[in-house]
Amino acid sequence: MCTVELEMQNTILLIEDDESLAALVTHDLGARGHLVHAVASAEEGMRALDERDFDVVLTDLSLGGMMNGVELCAHLHGARPDVPVIVMTAHGTLATAVDAIRASAYDFVTKPFEMPQLALVVDRAVGLRMLRRELARLRETAAGASALHGIIGRSAPIEHVRELVSRVADTDATVLITGESGTGKELIAKALHDSSSRREHPFVAINCAAMPESLLESELFGHSRGAFTDAKAARAGLFVRADHGTVFLDEIGEMPLGMQAKLLRALQERTVRPVGCDQEVAFDARVVAATHRDLQVEIAEKRFREDLYYRINVMHIHSPPLRARGADTLLLAHRFVEQVAAQSKRNVRGMSAAVAQKLVAFPWPGNV
Repeated sequence: MCTVELEMQNTILLIEDDESLAALVTHDLGARGHLVHAVASAEEGMRALDERDFDVVLTDLSLGGMMNGVELCAHLHGARPDVPVIVMTAHGTLATAVDAIRASAYDFVTKPFEMPQLALVVDRAVGLRMLRRELARLRETAAGASALHGIIGRSAPIEHVRELVSRVADTDATVLITGESGTGKELIAKALHDSSSRREHPFVAINCAAMPESLLESELFGHSRGAFTDAKAARAGLFVRADHGTVFLDEIGEMPLGMQAKLLRALQERTVRPVGCDQEVAFDARVVAATHRDLQVEIAEKRFREDLYYRINVMHIHSPPLRARGADTLLLAHRFVEQVAAQSKRNVRGMSAAVAQKLVAFPWPGNV
């Protein structure tokens, strides 16, 4: 015995008292993959909505009975604001159609209409309904969204990052995090530290692109008193200050070649030599590095040492761009809205479906 898995169909409630038109619309939309439930009055339509959920309501504007199409739109907006309503109207009642839009109808089509025209409006309304459902789900779960030490998201790429972090966090392996600027590489580094047995010890970070080579060497390895003009006292470097913790070398692809050689030796020997000092100082710190550059290209162009690359790339985690993370954009947006609303002391409950559509469609070249 075999089973066939049926795809979930979009459900349309059609309210139309013209039997021939109702049959035509039901057949055509059904052929396009929609499940259409047709009734002849507003009262029947409201009973149907009480009994089950629909993705879209498609209603004639001129209905007999106790309620017309405009009144129905107003009622549905109050009772079921998440369900888009499309009104069908004759040319002579366009002014009334405007009233329906003011009563929060999603759109209207004028009779006589071509079925492809109606189907296009219905498809757009279905898309809006799906987006509204997703927004409602996000509003309910944003506060407790699956987050690993600040990494927000539920997309497949970000779940893969979480899996890798969980697998390699409690090891001493050096990790290379790659990805475009703004994708949260430092958050991943912090998650590695916070998920490890080193979490009670320091996490120190340095941007390798932010300072010249001489200053970078002093920051990483430390210096002795009098090593240079402003060295009025000895100072331990980040590797020693992060003892038993984690050192995060951000933008390691920008590190000068001369400094790369010194870093390689430090990683190999697990010791550093402070500037102006003759003695080596041992350290026990896990090293995590990050870059937005393609280090394979940098190696080919002789701008990055191949031996250092293999030393830092024991484990590799790629931080995905925001454009590849789908609805994570909305989770992040909700989190930022909450933060800004709290800071500005404003009661902002969320975002509209139109805003959400723009957020999801935008390519986000600067990422988060």
